[in-house]
Amino acid sequence: MERNQFAAALGATEALAKTVPENRDVLYMTAVSLRCLQRVPEALVALEQLERLQPRFSRLFQERGHCYVTLRDAPRAIDAFLTAVNINPALPASWRVLHSLYQMTAQSENATMAAGHLEALANLPGEIVTATALFSDGELAAAEAIVRPYLLQHGDHIEGMRLLARIGLAHDVLDDADVLLEAVLALAPGYQAARYDYAIALLRRHKHEQAITELEKLLQAEPDNRAYATTYATAKVGLGEHEAALDLYRKLVAGARLPVQASELHLSIAHSLKALGRRTEAIDAYRAAAAVRPSFGDAYWSLANLKTYRFSAAEIAHMRAQEELPTTPRADRYHLCFALGKAFEDRGEYADSFHYYERGNVLKRSESSYRPEPVERNTRLQKEICSRQLFAARSGAGCDSPDPIFIVGLPRSGSTLLEQILASHSEVEGTMELADIPRLVLELQGRDAAQDNPQYPRVLGELRPEDFVRFGRKYIDDTRVYRTSGKPFFIDKMPNNFRHLGLISLILPNAKIIDARRNAMACCFSNFKQLFASGQEFTYDLDDIGRYYLTYLELMAHWDAVLPGKVLRVNHEDVVEDLQANVRRILDFCGLPFETQCVEFYKTERSIRTASSEQVRQPIFKEGLDQWRNFEPWLGPLKVALGPAVTPADDR
Repeated sequence: MERNQFAAALGATEALAKTVPENRDVLYMTAVSLRCLQRVPEALVALEQLERLQPRFSRLFQERGHCYVTLRDAPRAIDAFLTAVNINPALPASWRVLHSLYQMTAQSENATMAAGHLEALANLPGEIVTATALFSDGELAAAEAIVRPYLLQHGDHIEGMRLLARIGLAHDVLDDADVLLEAVLALAPGYQAARYDYAIALLRRHKHEQAITELEKLLQAEPDNRAYATTYATAKVGLGEHEAALDLYRKLVAGARLPVQASELHLSIAHSLKALGRRTEAIDAYRAAAAVRPSFGDAYWSLANLKTYRFSAAEIAHMRAQEELPTTPRADRYHLCFALGKAFEDRGEYADSFHYYERGNVLKRSESSYRPEPVERNTRLQKEICSRQLFAARSGAGCDSPDPIFIVGLPRSGSTLLEQILASHSEVEGTMELADIPRLVLELQGRDAAQDNPQYPRVLGELRPEDFVRFGRKYIDDTRVYRTSGKPFFIDKMPNNFRHLGLISLILPNAKIIDARRNAMACCFSNFKQLFASGQEFTYDLDDIGRYYLTYLELMAHWDAVLPGKVLRVNHEDVVEDLQANVRRILDFCGLPFETQCVEFYKTERSIRTASSEQVRQPIFKEGLDQWRNFEPWLGPLKVALGPAVTPADDR
């Protein structure tokens, strides 16, 4: 291609395509070669195939623009080049052709805009332009390999620092991104794009109040900016202010021009309505999202995730057809698969149901880099470091606040039911799954989480008593924003905090801890059926789930041994069989007087954001305890993985 030998290049790409038919660069070079050989219609077909596989690859749209220029179709060429630069602003060739096309079509204002982008790119170091282009096309490692050495050699460079922060955001290294963007804004306080990135970093770190502060600055400068307004609404949701978020989302959806924008906004509206318990309105909003974008898998999964919604035969047929389309993106496909799994389960068609659950899990697992070994290593280290001796030596340390009640366990273990029971008490406020303990863990482990000898939990043996006091007070201060009722106690329902009960006991020795436990087979299969919005990466493979559940049992047994009496274990099956006795037991453990409304928890009106939100707004039914048995013929691998955790009754 560099020698302009396009016939030979095409022969080479066609040969490569036999062994790597979905390789991005092979398809791209095929299209370029075809265009340069004046075979433009074939080039456009190759680009359509590439778009199905790589819909966010900027250079495919740039190449499509070149094709339309060859065909003298200026409007389509402009659309293609605009799509390219919206994905990847560091494409000088696209800006250059856009400038010419705008001049040719007498769009002087747009021509000036394109010229400005060209000039800005020309004034940037070549390394930053190249790294930005790589980042925009998803090549994060290659981008970082350029920008990090550049910054080490040349010192502070605003665009380089911002790019490195965006790479950190993409890798979920949020603390680094936070620090870098704060430094960028100190050097260039008027840099709006960097401030928006900073707001996103704060939002991702669950620092919702700080994110709102930054977004308000942005909206003051650009009140009509839809991206700022949408993110502001999302931050309001993070604080549990759903009514305020609904007003914002509804204004935004009224002005949405693109189907993708409208569908996402309808979905956000529906989620807030669901959290507020307005089920009928939520269903209408989910259906509106699906109507705007027929293959929008998240809309259908969200309907299924209500747990009480039943799909019609027509809806099932539509979902199956959309899932089978080769043009349906993978994320939509696995959302549709999980929705179909629930639809067929509700109809009693368990073979079809398991087929779709399994298919959805395979698709979702293909996106994940989860490995069980680091989790198992962390379990061993927690047992080694968090010994009786450590707790005896640190006795009396930490913040003495009795306010928090932690509910821990695996997802789908009945924890939302326990939260609803407690939040129905006049002295207890239900908040949400708070990220403050996981955020502290990230701070303590630094960047060494994946090493064989990570800093956390070893650092717990090195911290001073005053450190534990400081961390405990910070937790109480930081969670105050979620406490709006003035009640003396509040619930933190982050399930995976079971891994960090040693840390919690050291920083908050007077906190109450409840372990929500459920039958191993029922709990694990319920996780397999659930598509989580984020996290919980262990749930998309039966072997991974079984291994994770065993680490949970192992770690909880350890906490029982080294912190006797610290944790109240509540079995979901016991709560279902004898609600009142278990409500009394829970309230006694928390030092709370009995109140009838805790037994009538389903009458309590409050915002609930977990998958079980609709279920805990109804009285308890026993029918769900053994639902997993309908799928027992396909759960052999799970039983093997769970080993001793499977009870004789489960094996009958």
